[in-house]
Amino acid sequence: QVQLVESGGDSVQAGGSLRLSCAASTYSLSVDCMGWFRQAPGKEREGVARIWFGGDVTWYVDSVKGRFTISRDAAKNTLYLQMNSLKPEDTGTYYCAAKLWRNKLVCGASAGDNNIWGQGTQVTVSS
Repeated sequence: QVQLVESGGDSVQAGGSLRLSCAASTYSLSVDCMGWFRQAPGKEREGVARIWFGGDVTWYVDSVKGRFTISRDAAKNTLYLQMNSLKPEDTGTYYCAAKLWRNKLVCGASAGDNNIWGQGTQVTVSS
């Protein structure tokens, strides 16, 4: 059973920084891609960033480009999201996620495409 555990959420003022971590227990599964999603109160869950493990290719939603950086530490089986220049609109619960497909973890483009989720970590940015 794959397990994802997020941490690092906090309350910060606008302009501040946070680093989120996602500890992944992937056991014998190979990992192609993992991603971060977020959900603000009253809004749909949206994709924030993804990283493809072969070559560390990354994707970001337009609203976070230049401010957020997704990375991974293969030795620690941990996914990170470095968030700088935070804005109040970044407030929400942040989740790491992947899709289990044919004994491999891949990225689902939308929230509904992913079937492996962590419990989430809360980020609150005040103005």
